[in-house]
Amino acid sequence: MAAQSYDVIVIGAGPGGYVAAIRAAQLGLKTCVVEREHLGGICLNWGCIPTKALLRSSEVFHLMERAKDFGLKADNIGYDLDAVVKRSRGVAKQLSSGIGHLMKKNKIDVVMGAATLPAKGKVSVKTDKGTQELTAKNIVLATGARARELPGLEADGDLVWTYKHALDPVRMPKKLLVIGSGAIGIEFASFYNTLGADTTVVEVMDRVLPVEDAEISAFAKKAFVKQGMKIMEKAMVKQLDRAPSKSGGKVTAHIEVGGKVETQEFDTVISAVGIVGNVEGLGLEALGVKIDRTHVVTDEYCRTGVDGLYAIGDIAGAPWLAHKASHEGVMVAELIAGKHAHAVKPESIAGCTYCHPQVASVGYTEAKAKELGYDIKVGRFPFIGNGKAIALGEAEGMIKTIFDAKTGELLGAHMVGAEVTEMIQGYVVGRQLETTEEDLMNTVFPHPTLSEMMHESVLDAYGRVIHM
Repeated sequence: MAAQSYDVIVIGAGPGGYVAAIRAAQLGLKTCVVEREHLGGICLNWGCIPTKALLRSSEVFHLMERAKDFGLKADNIGYDLDAVVKRSRGVAKQLSSGIGHLMKKNKIDVVMGAATLPAKGKVSVKTDKGTQELTAKNIVLATGARARELPGLEADGDLVWTYKHALDPVRMPKKLLVIGSGAIGIEFASFYNTLGADTTVVEVMDRVLPVEDAEISAFAKKAFVKQGMKIMEKAMVKQLDRAPSKSGGKVTAHIEVGGKVETQEFDTVISAVGIVGNVEGLGLEALGVKIDRTHVVTDEYCRTGVDGLYAIGDIAGAPWLAHKASHEGVMVAELIAGKHAHAVKPESIAGCTYCHPQVASVGYTEAKAKELGYDIKVGRFPFIGNGKAIALGEAEGMIKTIFDAKTGELLGAHMVGAEVTEMIQGYVVGRQLETTEEDLMNTVFPHPTLSEMMHESVLDAYGRVIHM
């Protein structure tokens, strides 16, 4: 049987791949998507979306516990973990099936199976029914990434979990150890801690949420500790000794901190120590694709250096964010279609973490801006000075803005507090439009809103803050 031929074949149907396919189809290119597991990838099925559903449940639970603060009564508050998980899985399923509809609507062929690239412009897919051969002038790699496993700390799904086990837990942890305090680790720590797990977070760097601005990290840490979390920074889990569940299920963690190794017992461990790209088994090396530490090396337009072969999203390196993958997908589709494409700039991509309190940021941290040689002006505004925040009962938080003192360019914005993941977009748009402090100061923000704090933070950078 002759190989089926396309203009574009996308390998992987996560937020990078399926978006690339839709944009390619919109531009009139004959498009095929190959996916080995789930449409929507990790993000929709086992990542961004289901974790937000879980965190929403824990947020509502936390509010119910605070009912008295709002003049309300709620007695015998509890939760059903199975029902919480069931809701989360339902949300993921609904969205995943939605991707199937989008593929049909855009007349994109979907081939379910594992792909290899036997030669340039060729894709071989191992499906349930055998092997299917496809050809295309343009191939987009969007195979994503998976959890990094450290030797001796491997997940077993019983006592030691990855994010997947944590999303569909076999039990409610009583004493939980979370290894790693990036977005994934801290979100799970937040979820289980809110539901009553005695939670310890171990971070190898000198602070939690290490990619965030130092001031924001410190603020978040204070909030986590107040909620009962134990945070161990500059610490490393060297070894896990496991006693299987049949005998009660215990893990003894050997944690090195301050040059000494101490042991602590837990019933559950979640490992969230980063990710590795899914680069194996595709035949990339034979094609001449350069791979550096499990990630495909690309230029700013996601080109691999092999003619007609692109790599987008997590497989192409940091920042490992769904929205970065989607934008790269659109850019590559437009490039293939001969349109004028705009490269995705990493520093213009916002990061959002849905712990309690939420954390969001875009652009440079204060330390990075200084390191790059900028003369800076920094503004801050606390939630306690905002009427809406107080009315919501969410008076803990802060917004910080960093400007170039010479040009007034907004170099970075960093937030911690209620709903900051929704607010950060205001600054993202501002940076995209190359706004200056003057534009932001002259913008009328609606009242009463949390977004007014964004205005005040800018005013503060220039000694003009009103409400503080």
